[in-house]
Amino acid sequence: PRAALSAAAGPMAGPQGGYSVQATAAIAAAITFLVLFTIAGNVLVIMAVLSSRSLRAPQNLFLVSLAAADILVATLIIPFSLANELLGYWYFEKTWCEIYLALDVLFCTSSIVHLCAISLDRYWSVTRAIEYNAKRTPRRIKCSIFIVWTIAAIISLPPLVYKGEKKVAAGGQPQCKLNEEAWYVLSSSVGSFFAPCLIMILVYLRIYLIAKRRSRPAGTKPGSGPPNVTPPTARDPPGTCPPADRTSLLSPDELPASSSPGAGTSPPAGDRPRDTLATGTGRVVLARGPPALNPWRRKTQLNREKRFTFVLAVVIGVFVLCWFPFFFLYSLGALCPHRCKVPDGVFQFFFWIGYCNSSLNPVIYTVFNQDFRRAFRRLLCRRRAP
Repeated sequence: PRAALSAAAGPMAGPQGGYSVQATAAIAAAITFLVLFTIAGNVLVIMAVLSSRSLRAPQNLFLVSLAAADILVATLIIPFSLANELLGYWYFEKTWCEIYLALDVLFCTSSIVHLCAISLDRYWSVTRAIEYNAKRTPRRIKCSIFIVWTIAAIISLPPLVYKGEKKVAAGGQPQCKLNEEAWYVLSSSVGSFFAPCLIMILVYLRIYLIAKRRSRPAGTKPGSGPPNVTPPTARDPPGTCPPADRTSLLSPDELPASSSPGAGTSPPAGDRPRDTLATGTGRVVLARGPPALNPWRRKTQLNREKRFTFVLAVVIGVFVLCWFPFFFLYSLGALCPHRCKVPDGVFQFFFWIGYCNSSLNPVIYTVFNQDFRRAFRRLLCRRRAP
């Protein structure tokens, strides 16, 4: 879609690009910095996830694959888009034009399908915590990533079927263009952006509503705080359990799979002590799960999970903000190509804003996530250590 817009909008400034020497140098320098920054930042993300203990959760492999897609955009797409922008025509071979268009659609689509998969992963980890978290292994995440790339590849096939054409423009220079028929523009926009975007928004809205409901459990009176959780003290004789008012229930996403027997079955007699707590005044029924888990460790894990969900929401929000204007104008141009046409400069502005998105995720991780900040600092300062 990005290449399609560049082609659909036409060369911005004539056969030779129409830029002065100073403007050409400034644009080339800015885009070169963008490419280097995108590559360096996303390589850091990959190294951080693979080397940091706090980031080694299986679901973070989605971020590794997303970073790889952004690196591919920076190395295989942006340089040729820059040349096309500055020259005002397609300088390279027709075969590479066809590959370039297909790869452009592939990487753009894979980015948003990755974000869609991440959204669904967060949703299932909240709504089906016990069952899903038990199955969320590195192997399954890798299979999910393979499916993501397969979906993106299927969506990117039309540029190879309806091949890019090195058409000759009015100035006699070849142009690398996608199919410009309205049905293709609309179907590719829906498949590459609007449908996954709608899924992401609905999923995160659902996650927000669930989190809001769980933060105010039923039966809690206004003004009453959560149950007190205090550590065992010397006053508790060895071998005894703390009083019931010092016990906190496990959150669903903290429960191990082994603590969830199948539906419609009752736990064996030997497993019943897990579900009850003996106190000085009787027995209190607890949620299934081992009561011996450290409440402070549990709280730390929950806080980390909440922070990471927020970071992913920011990543998705920034992606949508960067790409929505492009896809909206691209689709609008197919629906009413004459009456709704916007200036070429506006098209090109949003075209490059979309490319800039590939460099923003490492910045978002650094600003909003402490684990990534620590990992980046460790990687960048490793050589300075004595």
